[in-house]
Amino acid sequence: MDIRFAYWVPNVSGGLVVSKIPQRTNWTFDYNAQLAQTAEQVGFDYALAQARFIASYGAENQLEALTTVAALAPVTERLKLIAAVHPGLWHPGVVAKMGATIDALSGGRFALNVVSGWFKDEFIIYGEPWLDHDERYRRSEEFIRVLKGMWTEDEFYFRGDFYRINGGWVKPKPLSVPHPEVFQGGNSKAARRMAARVSDWYFMNGNSIEGVKEQIQEVSALARQEGRKVKFGLNAFALVRDTEAEAYAVLEEIIAKADVEAVHGFGEAVKNAGASTRERQGMWANSNFSDLVQYNDGFKTGLIGTKEQVVERIRQYYEVGVDLFLLGFLHYSDDLPAFGQEVIPLVRQLEAHRLTEELVVA
Repeated sequence: MDIRFAYWVPNVSGGLVVSKIPQRTNWTFDYNAQLAQTAEQVGFDYALAQARFIASYGAENQLEALTTVAALAPVTERLKLIAAVHPGLWHPGVVAKMGATIDALSGGRFALNVVSGWFKDEFIIYGEPWLDHDERYRRSEEFIRVLKGMWTEDEFYFRGDFYRINGGWVKPKPLSVPHPEVFQGGNSKAARRMAARVSDWYFMNGNSIEGVKEQIQEVSALARQEGRKVKFGLNAFALVRDTEAEAYAVLEEIIAKADVEAVHGFGEAVKNAGASTRERQGMWANSNFSDLVQYNDGFKTGLIGTKEQVVERIRQYYEVGVDLFLLGFLHYSDDLPAFGQEVIPLVRQLEAHRLTEELVVA
């Protein structure tokens, strides 16, 4: 076992639930710098900065993701820093240069999450065209091909339907070998095919164990056809309390105090995005109101209960192929360090025990 843990950087206001429940979480940089330092001290491996540009689902203020991780680089030592970007709002050559720079500043700790886009208003407000669903993924695939080419080749040429690179280069090259890790999300067939062809990591929304297993099997099979391997991350909202009843009481309170107007507004946007796929299989296509209170279906993963119950749930997901858990919390100030101090050590103990068993059998 080699399970990795990441957390959603709360670089947008409103926390990680669309609820009016009080949250001990803050979007400011000073808060996030202290949080990142705490996270790496208690065993987290990655931090993912969100990409939002206009207010939505209560996120009135937003720190931009690339500049946020660049600022976090000199105040951290071990944490890998993932920035989310939207093709269509960024040019891949510019992002390749920025990414190589942040990789140098961080000592090889930069990674990128390529978000094909579901929030139409962000594109329309900025005067950018809103492409059909599968076209957005075709653009993202070209975006990633350009990134990797610019990062690894001394003189890179590319002629696609969305981008042209005429002998471009990035110097200095990134420190990460062969290049910074590239993550992507999505649930549709187009997203899965794209992950198999070009991405290093495939992020999945929260889901049941069987639902996650199905996605991993399909993407892995598609990747094998391309002669590649893909690693898998799973979104989860962690509610760890002394008793299972206490944890679920908190969950019920979050949902009971949901910002109904914001949840419905978010739900309309994302369900349209999910239903726009040919297979009606996009992200959030099967999410209900309660699911959308945590906007990446994090409740569905079920990391809710005592620390022992949560560790067992993590083990079950690992068994079907999950490599990384991307976590959101209610009270980041309390819940993130508690997860690192109480849950991650139990996972590491489980890993060590399994390794010992494997060595004995061998």
